[in-house]
Amino acid sequence: MPDAGSAEHPRVLLADDHPPMLSLTAAVLASECLVVGSVGDGYELLAEAERLRPDVIVLDITMPRLDGIEAARQLQRSQRPARLVFLTVHEDADYARAAVDAGGLGYVVKARLASDLLPAIQAALAGRRFISPTVHLDEAPTSGDLTEKPAPTHGNP
Repeated sequence: MPDAGSAEHPRVLLADDHPPMLSLTAAVLASECLVVGSVGDGYELLAEAERLRPDVIVLDITMPRLDGIEAARQLQRSQRPARLVFLTVHEDADYARAAVDAGGLGYVVKARLASDLLPAIQAALAGRRFISPTVHLDEAPTSGDLTEKPAPTHGNP
């Protein structure tokens, strides 16, 4: 896998409020990435992102205290933002648009973790967008500030 930060593997920080999902995600990434930490809410994510300076952050949308969308917005305003890949149960196009608008390059549905997460990270490191193919952005109406459609990269970056 191409790497943005280290000689061997990209440094990845995980954010999800379900410990079993954190463990599963770390196991999926183990061969290609260096998981440098994991957190359970958005405020912990902000603190650990500043401390660890990962290349990629894999984050859930629905987290306590500070959700992933707002955490992503705050991360994008930092001095050295990491590439963001959302890993979520939400297949709704409005969530995907909100994630992209908040700075996400990847949007992976948890049901497709094994097949989509590593390609999404590869795409993000290359500055390209990856959206799980089960998310149909073209079919849903836009609302509010969610008007910008991501580039179509369904499945293959």
